[in-house]
Amino acid sequence: MRPDSSPATPDAPAKRDERRAFIALAVFLAPALAVAIVGGWGFIIWMSQLIYGPPAG
Repeated sequence: MRPDSSPATPDAPAKRDERRAFIALAVFLAPALAVAIVGGWGFIIWMSQLIYGPPAG
């Protein structure tokens, strides 16, 4: 009779997928989302100043 496989073996692909998802989120998605949000906010401010003029100060 063959010995049963260890319980860690079936989890190895799941852990690998989880690590890849974390790297994709942390390295690519989060910085891209931050740049998009800050850039979008800057664009909104820029366009509002073109329409309404600079802030009164």
